[in-house]
Amino acid sequence: MKRKPIYVEIMIGSDMEKLWNATQTPDLHSSWDLRFSSITYLPKKANEPQHFLYKTNIGFGQSVQGWGKSAGTFHAEDRSRTSSLHFGTDQKISLIKEGKGYWKYKQKQDTLVFLTQYDYNVNFGRLGTFCDGMIFRPLIGWATALSFDVLKRWLEKNEAPASQYLRFFSTWLISFLFFFIWTYHGTVPKLLFQQPEEVSMIQNLLSISLRQASSMVSAVGIAEILFGLLWLLPINKRRLFGVQIMAFPLLSLSAVLAEPANLVHPFSPITFNAALFILSIIGFFQSRDLPSASSCKRKRD
Repeated sequence: MKRKPIYVEIMIGSDMEKLWNATQTPDLHSSWDLRFSSITYLPKKANEPQHFLYKTNIGFGQSVQGWGKSAGTFHAEDRSRTSSLHFGTDQKISLIKEGKGYWKYKQKQDTLVFLTQYDYNVNFGRLGTFCDGMIFRPLIGWATALSFDVLKRWLEKNEAPASQYLRFFSTWLISFLFFFIWTYHGTVPKLLFQQPEEVSMIQNLLSISLRQASSMVSAVGIAEILFGLLWLLPINKRRLFGVQIMAFPLLSLSAVLAEPANLVHPFSPITFNAALFILSIIGFFQSRDLPSASSCKRKRD
């Protein structure tokens, strides 16, 4: 199956010089582009492309370093610009071996169309091709699109890329935490090892039989698992945080009414829910107007 090049396009409300500067200045470029940790321009010779070195940190103290060269072209007939790119690395740890692409800047009335298309060859033979198609290519395409939206918001709303990424990744970190909490509490104490304390609380709160309370605990466990799975979906997390801000005080109150002794237990539902309540408030404000890869067009017309 023939692989498709990566294509990303976005509309940006900015002027050409400002966009060109943000994308062609090494320090500015690396500040918004997730694909690069640093970019260093080498001395430029007359009538030659701009050569540069790049570095991408991949975690655990490891990084991929490579080379590149770019050349810009101005098209007077439609006031557009193009920046061609040739890049690669000799490091065996890198899945990418060598690639080519371009950035295009097109004036469209009061906005700019900023787009990129690039492709690359991979290392590691068939295994590398398989890993690229299944994991890496979708991931780097997503990273490119997310970076473009961060750039757009930086130029249009003047929010620094570092601030945007801090809000984006902290929101997802909190989301993974809530996924774990809800699915764990729904699965372990309610479905797999139904705890007497869980049944007793429901029975005391609703004044129902033991059998009914046991069935109710199982139903609540399923509902908690489903709610936990929502945290993994690419949806507006702010609404989920809002639901929790309303729910945790009610859950704390119901736990006390059902079993007053909970007030004196270590790590009681009161302190546990209070911590989650505060974390939900933080997440609610952090998740406002997050950058998103879905803001970009990913296929050519």
